[in-house]
Amino acid sequence: MSSLLRYLPTRRKADDAQVVSDAASTSALEKTPAQQEKDGAFTVEKSSRTSEEVSSVNPLEPATSQDPDLNPGTLTLEEDAAGGMGRHLGVFSCTLLIVGRIIGTGIFSTPSSILGSVGSVGASLMLWVLGFVLSFCGLFIWLEYGTMFPRSGGEKVYLEAVFKKPRALATVIFAANAILLGFTASGCIVFASNILIAAGQPAGRWVTRGIALGVITFVTLLHGLTPRLGVYVMNGLSVFKIVILLFVVITGWVVLSGATHIEDPHANFRNTFAGSSHSSNDYATATFKVLNAYAGWSNVNYVLNNVKNPVRTLKIAGPLGLGICAVLYLLANVAYFSAASKEEILKSGVTVASLFFRKVFGVQAQRALTVFVALSALGNVITVTFAAARINQELAKEGIPLPFGSRFWASNWPTGKSPLPGLIIHLIPSIIVIIAPPPAVAYPFILDVEGYPQQIINFFIVGGLFWLRWRKPHAVRPFKVWWPIAIFFLAASAFLLVAPFLRPSNGVGDTPPLPYYLYCLVGIGVMVVGVLYWAGWRILLPKVFGYELVPHKETLDDGTVITLFSRQKIQKALS
Repeated sequence: MSSLLRYLPTRRKADDAQVVSDAASTSALEKTPAQQEKDGAFTVEKSSRTSEEVSSVNPLEPATSQDPDLNPGTLTLEEDAAGGMGRHLGVFSCTLLIVGRIIGTGIFSTPSSILGSVGSVGASLMLWVLGFVLSFCGLFIWLEYGTMFPRSGGEKVYLEAVFKKPRALATVIFAANAILLGFTASGCIVFASNILIAAGQPAGRWVTRGIALGVITFVTLLHGLTPRLGVYVMNGLSVFKIVILLFVVITGWVVLSGATHIEDPHANFRNTFAGSSHSSNDYATATFKVLNAYAGWSNVNYVLNNVKNPVRTLKIAGPLGLGICAVLYLLANVAYFSAASKEEILKSGVTVASLFFRKVFGVQAQRALTVFVALSALGNVITVTFAAARINQELAKEGIPLPFGSRFWASNWPTGKSPLPGLIIHLIPSIIVIIAPPPAVAYPFILDVEGYPQQIINFFIVGGLFWLRWRKPHAVRPFKVWWPIAIFFLAASAFLLVAPFLRPSNGVGDTPPLPYYLYCLVGIGVMVVGVLYWAGWRILLPKVFGYELVPHKETLDDGTVITLFSRQKIQKALS
């Protein structure tokens, strides 16, 4: 208990070593961290950094070393990477971190719903190709950002680097999205459902929920208490997913060759575009599902503080991991369409892979597949949780006010190696989503809600790239994306923001009885919550109680450096 209490907030008297003088505090909020350190606006308690480290150019982050004005947030690279296990992930682990995040349950379930949205096999396959192209465009943009700012946090860091004013607004908006929508409930539910089916037990609602709660709790403790074992399990399950998809792909080739009992494996590849939808909403909704299946190509960007030689590793692992998944996805879809008719796939719902195994190998193989899908879902939960905890920790490091204080949530308590508090932030909304809503309507709706705010963030990230190119044309960029790729990705993001509001061809969308546009409004509402939270923290409360927020840095016992804000009473000038 004593190890926990030291992270909780205490009332401290501000002294010269912790906060700045009245004259310096106002200007400190507008200066870069490097200028603040030079002017004495920030001080670090118990800091172990030397004067040589401060003055030297950091080869890991040359952009901010040569131009301190580019520094995102308030911490330097050394401070941001302090604490925890250090840089322990290489190219192999980072590639599997992407593969394990992308390959979840989407490729085993969503092909039927995508086919149902767009109406034809040809349009469905084209959307999977489009998802591959858009994902690679996004990857290249994130590579430019990630190599300029090789820090954990992903979009949080890039928004902070571009949108510096109003101070902390971009951080809080991103925090609202990351915390409120950063759950992994669907993967836990899929694991529970498939395990029950494999065991021949009825998948009752509360039995399924109970197993799902056990999964998310197990994963939280795995990463929080045994971090190295968590990485080994994560890598092992990622390799397992590759093997399963390779088996599906090779089986599809055998079916297409005519060596199985499937009568006409080429039937779906004749008149492939017959019955295609003409509704923009249908294609936009289906594209969200495809992009959700590809989601995870930026996973290494979230954990760069843990990556060896982050710039080089990111440039290798990013394209390699996404490339492996894209090839397997496209060929797996071909395999599905070779073994079953269009009508059978449409009726299969979320069990298209199960239909494939039953058609080719029989009922016993179909039951075995449920175990494979369950393990794939478990691997996805483990990988998502690993990255989400680091994002939550980075948000707490910026001093965003959270219950019980930022010290605890930013720490690596109790092991000193892994952010269990950040894992708990991820655990809470996951538990709520598992328990609260009815699954039939809620989970398709939740998938859509998760995708829409991310497209808003993507739109501003790409727009910020052009702004940064114009504002800092000579900044060091270890990787530079070709600008037409960025424009294409920007246009696609704009389309995906507008098209969901257009009326779908069936008039109700894919989450009846809920309105087809409701998930967009909920996604926007989450970001509005972030704006209101920021306004209360930075504007309303300081104005009402007559204080200003003065930043200072502090090093926790586990080595983590965080930014904290002291409330300094504003002294009114005597007339």
